[in-house]
Order: sequence, then structure tokens, then C-alpha cells
Amino acid sequence: MRILIAAAGSRGDVAPYTGLGAGLREAGHDVTLATTDAFAPLVREAGLGFRGLPARPQARGAVEGRRELMRAAAAFVTDLGRGFADAVEQGTELLLLSATTAQLGWHLAEALDIPTTGVYLQPTAPTGDFPPNVMGTRSFGRPGNRVAGRFALRMADRVYAEAVTELRRHLDLPPLGPAEMRRRQERANRPVLHGFSTALVPRPSDWRAGLDVVGTWWPYVAPERRLPAEVEDFLAAGARPVFIGFGSMAAGHGERLGEIAVRALRRAGLRGILQAGSAGLAADGDDVLTIDDIPHALLFPRVAAVVHHAGAGTTAAALGAGVPAIPVPVTADQPFWAGRLAATGAATDPIPFASLTAERLADALGRVVRQQTYARAASVAARHMATEDGVGAVLKALG
Repeated sequence: MRILIAAAGSRGDVAPYTGLGAGLREAGHDVTLATTDAFAPLVREAGLGFRGLPARPQARGAVEGRRELMRAAAAFVTDLGRGFADAVEQGTELLLLSATTAQLGWHLAEALDIPTTGVYLQPTAPTGDFPPNVMGTRSFGRPGNRVAGRFALRMADRVYAEAVTELRRHLDLPPLGPAEMRRRQERANRPVLHGFSTALVPRPSDWRAGLDVVGTWWPYVAPERRLPAEVEDFLAAGARPVFIGFGSMAAGHGERLGEIAVRALRRAGLRGILQAGSAGLAADGDDVLTIDDIPHALLFPRVAAVVHHAGAGTTAAALGAGVPAIPVPVTADQPFWAGRLAATGAATDPIPFASLTAERLADALGRVVRQQTYARAASVAARHMATEDGVGAVLKALG
């Protein structure tokens, strides 16, 4: 089968689909991943076809308020929609759509008569079990959570409105707003497979048929890939270090974060590995190493704890490695994942990014590294995650 996976956003929004795509390819399917040009090397390393999606050039990961995020998201998806139709190759037999691309992909599927399946990294359907992942962790009660979930979907419809209007015009389709298209998908019980672990989010009992949680899709790592020599040397030089990184978040905050990280590590008597990321973290010293991008799957099993921004991918990587964590959520769905991670017992209570200090981080580091309850909970969750087969579940759903 010729399959096109469409995904867009930050690295954490795209990398899991390289693992899913590689698994589908190994099962005999012809798989292409459509995403923005920045991630072409990841896609090609996984042995997948690549199709470029347009994206607005901008500094990713800045700390913004909710209104600014909404405006930035609308601009992003409008640009995305303008070139989305060109990414679908003739002969494509199935569209696998991320939560970011689904509201555009449904219209392409209508125009080209191609079936679709949702492959989401976040739970987006309303439920009484928890509030929408973009509204933090405070529960409004079961009825209130469902109301808030429907409100969040309406806000997403507003973000996609201009992009959908332009795309349908380009495809010569009659006008149809994103809300009505979304309701059509729900009435048809269109399948949506969620690529996260039930250790973090069990399937809500009030979800409709067709919504399933299948387990994590791990980013592709080539079998021959190894840690750089300087990292191996640092790991061998002393006790297990703490990993500290914020991924594509916190652009422009590197100097502050680097100072906080080093002060906290030394106050707690620990060594550290700092991942530069979009923030540009950096530090010098025999007890601290600064690195660029390294696959989490190779590094995390070798560290004592992980301090991270609680993106869905990094959250899963730390838990899957059986390593305790200190979540420092920045924005968007990160408070949600930070709360879910803490609820497993494998992480401390989240430290909001705006409240992060060296003193708070050092205190949390001391607890998470020296109190074995965190490591035991992480180990239990990791064993649970190892029983899940996210790629196999997708293959089974595709028949």
C-alpha cells in the first residue's frame, strides 16, 4: 500500500512518525512522510520518502502567552494549507494524519477520494476523565471537562478557518467550515489511533468507538548509531549524570537556563549533560558536558534523571527508559504531560518554566535522584510500555 504520513510542528511533533513509518515500511508498505524541510534528514535516515510541506520561517519555541500562540498557530497552518495539496502524490492509497494536519488532510481526502486514519500524539477528543491537554491540569469535573473539551475543539476550528477556506477553494470544493468537517468525521466514526502509552493516559471510557490508544511510536534510530566518543568518555568519568534539555522550547533563554542548570547541579552534588536545543544551553566545567541533538533512546538509559520541558516525545522517552524526571513545562500541552508524568510517581511535581530557579531545581534533583520511589515507579512504567506495540497496532488497524 502507498501510504502518506503528514505531520508538522516541532521536532517532537514529527520524529515519532519516522519510527511509525519505518515500521510500516518494514511490513512491506511504500511510505512517504510529508513534513517541513527542516526534518528531511530525519525522514531520509529512516528510509522513507520525503515530501516537503511549507512553513512560516520563525523562531520556534519562544515563551508566549495563549493569545500569541493562537495567532502564531493560525499563521502556521495557513501557510501549511497553501502547499499541502502538492504534497500528496498521485497513487497515494492512504493518508495518515497527525493532529496538526488532520483538519487540512480531511479536505484533501474528500477531493482525491483517499481514505484517512488519524495518528495523533495527543488526546484531542473531549472526555470527562481530564481537561483538554491545552488547558493545563486543573479538572473541571466530568461534565465540565467535556464542555471544556468541546470548547478547545471550537478554538482549533478558528485556528484552521482561513487555511481550510483557501484549501477548499484551491481544490475546487464547495465551501465547508472546519467545524462541520470535524462533525462529519465524528459521525462516521473515523478511526484515530493515539501513539502514546496507557501508562500515561489510559483510554477514556467515554470516548466513541474508533478512538484507541495503541502505545508509543518511537523515533527511528539507525541500528548502527552510537553515542559520540566525548559523551561516552563523560559517562565513564564518574557517577551517572543528569540530563537537562528543553528541546525546541525556550528560545532566547539559554544563558539564564544554563546558569540555573549549573548552579542547581553543583548545589545537589551532581554531574550534568546539557542539550543545547533551541534555547542554546551551554556550560563549561569538568562536571558538565554540552551536547547537540542525540537520540534520547541512546542516552536516557545511561543517566540518573531527566530534566525536560514535558513535550510528549521527551516525556515518553524518559519514562520508557525507566528514568525519573523533573518536568519543567513551558507552554501548550506540556503542563498536561508534566501532570500525567508526575501522576505515575516517576517524576516530581512540575516546576512551571516561569518559576524555575536554581534552588527549586536543586531541591527537586536531590529528591528524584536519592529517593528510590521515583526510580521504582519509572521502572514499573517502562516495563508496561515495553509490552505495547504501537506500530503493530497500526498495522492491525490497516488490515
